[in-house]
Amino acid sequence: VLQSSNSLKASYEDWLLTYGLSVSPFHLRWQTALFNRQFYNWGRWKPKFLYLWFSVGMVFGIVAMFGSVILLGKTLLQTLTQMLTEAPKAQNDRMLQVVVSVPSSGLCLRAVFVLLSCPHQQVPGVNLPISQLTYFFSAILISGVIHEVGHGVAAIREQVRFNGFGIFIFIVYPGAFVDLFTTHLQLISPVQQLRIFCAGVWHNFVLGVASFMVLFLLPAILFPFYYTGVGALVTEVAEDSPANGPRGLFVGDLVTNLQDCPVYNVEDWNSCLGDISEKSQVGYCVSAATLQQLSFPARVYRRLDGTVECCSNNSLTDICFSYSNKLDSHLHACLPARKVIEASKVCRTNMDCHKDFVPSFCVTPSLENQTRLIRVKHPPHIDMLYVGHPMHLQYTVSLSSFVPRQNFLSIDLPVVIETFCKYLISLSGALAVINAVPCFALDGQWILNSFLEATLSSLIVEKHNRELVGFLILLAGSALLAANVALGLWMVTAR
Repeated sequence: VLQSSNSLKASYEDWLLTYGLSVSPFHLRWQTALFNRQFYNWGRWKPKFLYLWFSVGMVFGIVAMFGSVILLGKTLLQTLTQMLTEAPKAQNDRMLQVVVSVPSSGLCLRAVFVLLSCPHQQVPGVNLPISQLTYFFSAILISGVIHEVGHGVAAIREQVRFNGFGIFIFIVYPGAFVDLFTTHLQLISPVQQLRIFCAGVWHNFVLGVASFMVLFLLPAILFPFYYTGVGALVTEVAEDSPANGPRGLFVGDLVTNLQDCPVYNVEDWNSCLGDISEKSQVGYCVSAATLQQLSFPARVYRRLDGTVECCSNNSLTDICFSYSNKLDSHLHACLPARKVIEASKVCRTNMDCHKDFVPSFCVTPSLENQTRLIRVKHPPHIDMLYVGHPMHLQYTVSLSSFVPRQNFLSIDLPVVIETFCKYLISLSGALAVINAVPCFALDGQWILNSFLEATLSSLIVEKHNRELVGFLILLAGSALLAANVALGLWMVTAR
């Protein structure tokens, strides 16, 4: 039985070795030489151009190494300030946010941060829904592959032997690596080494810029098939959304206004909701005659937050409105919301309603704190009247700025491209920033060592002294990165 078990184990190990597979706890790795010829073709294509390309990448990598230290230092100070002041709003202002940590393989460590481009962006590890996991993992894999392609092509350009390319999965996180002949790396000059070690960071930066350009030019790219600037197209309404219902929003509706705020695209939708949330509730102009006709006697009482309610709790159509006249500034009336709003203009005071010498009042919905009555226009349908927190509307309704020119065109395609580009920008940028940090096991370690050899050889003659300087810098960089990761994770889990 023991002999049979050993034979089976040997056969299994031979099978893994034959197909370049390596299996260990939480880690699956595949390495192949199938792409070696393609890598060599890339590395020998236009040598002068590649020399210039990777030389620019070398300069960028060195600048990124110093810049990443400054950025991490600033982020650490922001985190400490937020912890001391207990100001939760500062979270959106931070440039780096902890997302995930994946151990290194080959020449790079997978990103532990994601760059935040705006407060409304879905951020992996913070508010990433399950529906976005495909974008997240695909962007990680592509960013890692482009990173390692940079190392591999640069190594071949510098006459370093290329053994193979591979992909790994650590727990659930994908990544890539290249296998280079270490002896060749040690024999070339420090400047040549810098071109190789900086190539990954450089390629991630280029991928981020390319993704940004696609995102910026997407309206022009999709112009033959989609038009923009006419409103925000509803692509999805969550089942638990307050906008869901017979008088709510439906997939394919085009939102053109929120209150008196025009909506031409998704950015306008977010901006309008932000303004509505920050400002006080707007009122609606109602003539004195209409007010007397629509209102009916109701019991007035105060809620726990101090606001006034004057309608029955069972009413689904009536809302308590407050207004003032010359004699009394605290009048309330229970009115049918749709009849009051649909034929009215918005106002802030009674002065806004003076027109044609008709006595009118500015009636304002008397709602609980942070709750708003929002009129959503989506012609040709009847206006939706939303009562609730504006952010609930924002988080449960998905929209697109792109409207198909033909019915057979997908309304989701532009959203897919937009979202994927945003993830590529974030995660590829994260790889560029974090791998440039002078830290043990990151590209920054090899960039720093080669940089010190290229610049300090004449100033510090003894090699072990240069190595000591590099070790101390790496120790400080590692501590800085570890502090950011530890405090960042604490901030995420403590919220």
